[in-house]
Amino acid sequence: MDIVYTSLERHPTADRATAAEAAEAVDALWAHAVPADGVEHITATAGPQRLDLLLYLLTTDPTRSDTASASASASERCAAFLSRSHHASPLLRHRYQPPTPQTRDTRTRTDRPTD
Repeated sequence: MDIVYTSLERHPTADRATAAEAAEAVDALWAHAVPADGVEHITATAGPQRLDLLLYLLTTDPTRSDTASASASASERCAAFLSRSHHASPLLRHRYQPPTPQTRDTRTRTDRPTD
């Protein structure tokens, strides 16, 4: 299972966050999920400026060619899912700005800093 953290920035004209906002956003995301997304679970926390999301995705097998998303990383699948959901959902479009593409970390494992 892959876990991806991402967020949606609140639209400047959107109303203030409500107690039910996170659940409503998760419901809207589920309404647009398809099996190829591999979404297993979504958690959300609504804040004054953004909606923080954790998406739990099934790990894909890159050796299988029978699914379109087999070669896409978890971050890429998440970005495509959020973009499609934002485009299709009036609730998400009204409350949040379009998702911004994540930049990929192209460094090799040995180039990455260690903590």
